[in-house]
Amino acid sequence: MASKQPFTDSDTADEAVRATCDDASTCKRFATSKGYWTDLYAQYFVRQIGERKAPEINRGYYGRVRGMNLLIDAFLKKTQCDCQVVNLGAGLDTTFWRLKDENIMPKKFFEVDFPMIVARKIHHIKTKPPLSKPLIETHSTDSLLLDGHSLDSDRYCIIGADLRDLPALEEKLKKFQINPELPTLFLSECVLVYMTPEKSSKLLNWVADTFPTAMFINYEQVNMNDRFGQIMIENLQRRQCNLAGVDVCQSLDSQKERFLSAGWESVNALDMMTVYSMLPWEDVARIERLEFLDEKELLHQLLQHYCICWAVKDKLSLGLSQIGF
Repeated sequence: MASKQPFTDSDTADEAVRATCDDASTCKRFATSKGYWTDLYAQYFVRQIGERKAPEINRGYYGRVRGMNLLIDAFLKKTQCDCQVVNLGAGLDTTFWRLKDENIMPKKFFEVDFPMIVARKIHHIKTKPPLSKPLIETHSTDSLLLDGHSLDSDRYCIIGADLRDLPALEEKLKKFQINPELPTLFLSECVLVYMTPEKSSKLLNWVADTFPTAMFINYEQVNMNDRFGQIMIENLQRRQCNLAGVDVCQSLDSQKERFLSAGWESVNALDMMTVYSMLPWEDVARIERLEFLDEKELLHQLLQHYCICWAVKDKLSLGLSQIGF
């Protein structure tokens, strides 16, 4: 396997991780412009559609977005929206606006990311009425907190914080009225892999200890100890982007074990090839007609190297362990 540099707090390492936010946003923007799924709000965060992305990349993002959304919506249905959502490393994600449009908003939706990314997102929201109007519509009091690194309304909150600094994260979430007694959904997409196993383990332990009724959905790399995985690691290293947590991404079992050892009651994990095969076939058939895919083998390899893992704790006996594909 390629040698792994330890994750440092250096500006270069963190900047490389922050750049992955733009990668994901531009890929999603391109895929939505092609009609893979509808996102009315991505255009306000990423103005230019940008250069063409390969069909297998578009299908990969389609599987990622559809798979995550299916689990998110199932949690909201189980809890009848009497819950809160915390998106860790949210980047320029638009889930809050989708849930508002579909009238399935949780009691409060929190986002956490590096302060620099949060500042950019807040600037977009402040300057673009299609983004700010839904916040105002769901805010009943006079005081809407808005500064450079945080935004807090009744139903939506963005916090600038480093997930490796748990005391600061906890303090900020408390400041903005997170309620540990409410069923809480945690989301992370290609976030934990940039933290050392020790740091991500502490984060997962803290969530399990603090929130007795919770679900954690993690989208991330898997099967990284083969040649294809090694190439993925090397490509990222060339951009100074080191996967500090890649040791946990060896298999579906290692992904599940990280949650079980952190105190979660039950956990499931599927590679994206399996998730893709379980998505509603009519819609999969529709998106597969959008672009000709010359090399299906590459798509299969990509999908086999990402997974969705979801873990639950269910003190309120809501049946969270029944959620799945």
